[in-house]
Amino acid sequence: MTQKVLRIGVLGAARITPMALVSPARENPQIELVGIAARDVKRAQKFAAKHGLTQVFSSYEELLASPDIDAIYNPLPNGLHGHWTIAALEAGKHVLCEKPFTANAEEAERVAEVARRSGLVVMEAFHYRYHALTARMLEIIASGELGELRHVKSWMHIPLVIEDIRWDYRLAGGTLMDVGCYAIHLLRTLAGQEPEVASVETKLKRENIDRRVDAEFTFPGGFTGEMHISMLSRKLIGAGAEVTGSLGSMRVFNPIAPQLLHRLTVTAGGKSRKETVPKQPSSYAAQLQAFADAVLDGAPFPTTADDAIANMKVIDACYRTAGLPLRQPTPV
Repeated sequence: MTQKVLRIGVLGAARITPMALVSPARENPQIELVGIAARDVKRAQKFAAKHGLTQVFSSYEELLASPDIDAIYNPLPNGLHGHWTIAALEAGKHVLCEKPFTANAEEAERVAEVARRSGLVVMEAFHYRYHALTARMLEIIASGELGELRHVKSWMHIPLVIEDIRWDYRLAGGTLMDVGCYAIHLLRTLAGQEPEVASVETKLKRENIDRRVDAEFTFPGGFTGEMHISMLSRKLIGAGAEVTGSLGSMRVFNPIAPQLLHRLTVTAGGKSRKETVPKQPSSYAAQLQAFADAVLDGAPFPTTADDAIANMKVIDACYRTAGLPLRQPTPV
């Protein structure tokens, strides 16, 4: 039998693409990277030559119209995610869209509606969700070892001191939209419930652009949560989570990219133990396989359009509570 292959095209020559897509695709016989389009054709040509893509398209529209492509990887700036994901769906292409899914929840709902109407796969690229470490964290919580949940905490900090598109309000930038969407998604995943925002404190880099956010949440199950994020941190890169229950606690270092380094510590019954899980397949490789399985075989996956709407609703609520404007789609 001939093995089914998913042919992918790339929108833009983003810095994340080699790590998130190109490297895992090389190891996956079900994936073929076909071509790329970028605003700067020369940049697209350079990217294609370096990474072995066979086609360079003169525009995003030309790439979307190509019969040689089944699916799109969309790592464009935040404010362009929604527009080009919808355009790809309307062109009959499945989409793996980088986080955050859209500029706000209302736009996410529009994307979800197009996805439902088309019957195509749309996956938000929260790659950590597909790693064995996340499965292990959820297994420990579900086992009852920690007892009834009391408090869930997540944090993520990066020292982004340079000028970057992630600081640009016109491109739907801000800390909540970048590391914040990870921390919120992790909080929701571990809690297994949707939070209500109780309080938000922010520090700004410039008008309307958050550089640090500290937020508190409540959950329908009667427990609480908190999140601490920064893109202008004096600390080294750091990410983690802590779950406290009536019988014990679980603390996790680097749940976002556990293939690099991670540590899971469970304290319960007066004892403490440390665990690790296999680093490979990497979170990106596992995500890409899940995307292929969804497209080629109809397999279910967790980071759906509906899940993306729920995540964007929490981001929007944090901005509203902080008295900051919601991010808006970038005009095309």
